[in-house]
Amino acid sequence: MLVVVPLSAIAAPYAAMVMDARSGEVLHAHNADTRLHPASLTKMMTLYVVFEAVENGEIGLDTMVTISQHAASEPPSKLGLRAGQKIRLRHLIRAAAIKSANDAATALAEAIEGSEARFARRMNRTAKAMGMTRTTFKNAHGLTESGHLSTARDMTILGRHVFYDYPEYYNLFSRITADAGVRKVYHTNRALLNSYRGADGIKTGYTRAAGFNLVASAERGGERIIATVFGGNSTASRNAKVAELLDLGFRKAPSRVALHKPRRPAYAGRMQDSAPDGAFGKTVRLATAAAVKRSLRPQMRPSVEPAPVVLASKEDIEQAIMAAQETRLPVEEPKIAKGSATPPLPKINPEPRPADLVLTRTSEPAADPIQEVVTRVSTSGGRNWGINIGRYQSQYEAQKVLLQTALNEMSTLDGSLRKVVRRPTGFDANFMGLSRETADLACRRLAAKQVTCFMIQPGGGA
Repeated sequence: MLVVVPLSAIAAPYAAMVMDARSGEVLHAHNADTRLHPASLTKMMTLYVVFEAVENGEIGLDTMVTISQHAASEPPSKLGLRAGQKIRLRHLIRAAAIKSANDAATALAEAIEGSEARFARRMNRTAKAMGMTRTTFKNAHGLTESGHLSTARDMTILGRHVFYDYPEYYNLFSRITADAGVRKVYHTNRALLNSYRGADGIKTGYTRAAGFNLVASAERGGERIIATVFGGNSTASRNAKVAELLDLGFRKAPSRVALHKPRRPAYAGRMQDSAPDGAFGKTVRLATAAAVKRSLRPQMRPSVEPAPVVLASKEDIEQAIMAAQETRLPVEEPKIAKGSATPPLPKINPEPRPADLVLTRTSEPAADPIQEVVTRVSTSGGRNWGINIGRYQSQYEAQKVLLQTALNEMSTLDGSLRKVVRRPTGFDANFMGLSRETADLACRRLAAKQVTCFMIQPGGGA
C-alpha cells in the first residue's frame, strides 16, 4: 500500500549542541557537524557584519537606506517594505533581529555591500575567520537555497561571537517588542524568553527544509550557556528541547571557570577591486563606503602606561617619502621577530637627528596595551583635531596607507602627525594635529576618492 505523506510532515534532520559560553567547552553534541539548512539563524551573521560595518565607519545607524525592488519582493516573514522607500539602518537592524524580517535582511546586505551576492561573500569570509569551517552562505536572510548550509557547531560558535564581540547590541535579541520605523515588531520567540529563567536571546529560524531551528543563550548566577537545535518538529517541541539542553548545560558547567572570550576575527572591510597602491604597486584592502557624519563613539582607553613613542623629524620623513617613491618598499608582510608586539619598520637610514629632538621611552607596557607610533613631528601650532582613515591588520599596513595618503593629499595633510594606534582588533591609521576645518576638508576630499574617513575630536572622540 502506498502512503503519500505531505512534505510539511516530514521531519528535517535533528542536530544539537550545548556550549559553556565562558570557556567555549562543548557540553553536549548530536550531529553537530552535519551540514543542514540554517534558515533564519543566518541573520546572526548578517547582523554581525552590519555591526562590524557600523563600528568601523562604513555606514551609520541613522543612514537612510533606499529599499530596492529585490529587497521589497522577499517572501515573509517581512516588514512590508516598498521599493523606493527610505528607512533608517537602525530600524532595519531591529526588524531583522527581532521579527526576523527577510526584506530587512536583504536591504541591510545591499546597504553595506551594494548587492546581496557581494554581502554573502563577505559573510563567508567572516565565517571562515571565526572558525566556522562547515558553513556556506548564499544569501542574507536564510531562505532555502542550494548550497546555503551550516551546522549546529558553527551556529553555536557564531552565537558566542555575537554575545562577546558586540555586547552593546546583544540586548536587541532579548527585546520582546521594538519600533522598526514603519511599525512595531514583536520577537519571534517570546515564549522561551518569557518562560525560561535567564534566557536573553538569540535567534530563531524556520523553513520547511530546515524545520524549527533555534540558537538560545541564558545566564544564571554568572554561568552562561548556549544551546542550538536544528530540525525541531514545531515551535513548542523545539522550545522544550532547547530548555532541556540549557538545563543540561547548567548542570554540567562548573560554577567557576576562567573566562576565555573567542578571538575576534580581524576586520577586513569591504573588498575594493580597483584600489591600486601607486606608491607601492599593490592593491590595498580598504573600506570604501563614503565617510559617515555620525559613528559610534570609541570605547575609553584602558588606564595603562603609555606605549613607546617613536619620533622622526620633518627631514627624516621627507627622505623616507623620497626613498619610497624611488625604490618602492616590498609589498610582502615583514616577518615579526619572536616576542615582538609589532612588525619592524623598513630601514630608511636617515641622517642623524637634530640635537634638539629628544627621544623618550616609558617603562614596559602592560600585557595588551594600546600602542601609538608617531611618524611625523607636528608643526600644527596647537591644532588638536585629527582624522581616521581605517583599521588594518598590521602596523606595517597602516603605516603604508598613511604614507600613501600623505603623498596623495599633501595639500591638506601637510604638517600633520601620522599616528598608528594599536587596538584589540587591529591598527588605526590616524592623522593628528589638524584644525577642525582642515580635518573636515581632508575627510571630504578623501571621501570623494572613496576612502573611509571620520574626524577625531580633541581628546580622541569620534
